[in-house]
Amino acid sequence: MEVKRAGTAGFCMGVSLALHKLEMAIEANGSGGSALRRICTYGPIIHNPQVLASYEARGVVCLKSVDGARAGDTVLIRAHGVPMQAEATLRESGAEIIDATCPRVKKAQLAIANSTASGSSLLLFGDADHPEVRGLLSYARGKSLVFASLEELTVLNPAPSEPWVLASQTTQDASEFARIREYLEGRLPRLEVLATICDATGERQEEARSIASGVEAMVIVGGHQSGNTKRLAALSAECGIATYHVESASELRAVDFRNVRSVGLTAGASTPKNLIDEAEEWLKRLP
Repeated sequence: MEVKRAGTAGFCMGVSLALHKLEMAIEANGSGGSALRRICTYGPIIHNPQVLASYEARGVVCLKSVDGARAGDTVLIRAHGVPMQAEATLRESGAEIIDATCPRVKKAQLAIANSTASGSSLLLFGDADHPEVRGLLSYARGKSLVFASLEELTVLNPAPSEPWVLASQTTQDASEFARIREYLEGRLPRLEVLATICDATGERQEEARSIASGVEAMVIVGGHQSGNTKRLAALSAECGIATYHVESASELRAVDFRNVRSVGLTAGASTPKNLIDEAEEWLKRLP
């Protein structure tokens, strides 16, 4: 089996930085010879179940609500960021707070706050239930509308008489955002557009499209709850080939690759290298 592996597959800068901060907190906590405080994350620090399970085994606590934070804890804010109100509550808890928000997400948060400060309403391209989107919305000073596609946006029908700011979840499809921008610029005379899609996201998506155009099947490795991984799988499927989104090589089935001679391999931004390596090795063992 010929396997074409994406060079951009695996941890992005924001994920690597968040996990580095978590490792530093764990190391600092044990430097005195015994654990002195709880090490916690508010929500899953990244969207990868294998990584989360490994940290849970090391004693890291994943808080499901801000009320779970206690004085004396060390609490890391997840890479996706959190709503402003949640961060304020965490800081009032008496816990030590380490902000592990991806710098690209933080930049988007601050850009939204600045651009909506004078009363403009926000149009946000993203998944309404995603934690990053909930955080971004909290930085808007006025009305906000969230949509997941151009079709959803047309139903919302933003008023041309109002000032609007267009932004995006950092891991959204750059080509779809370009379509949305073109649509709105022809209808909203008072529109400001923020460039909030991460460059690395665009590069991953373009490489996935390029590989998918030259193979017979694609394998996308990453958490089933990972938004950027699901988008890579969707982009691959749009190329008209069989696409398999798996969390690990154990989910792959030889029967799906019968008579397939070439397969592409990429992974989400929160997928560790060892899982990508295992998938590549599994595919290469196929006849």
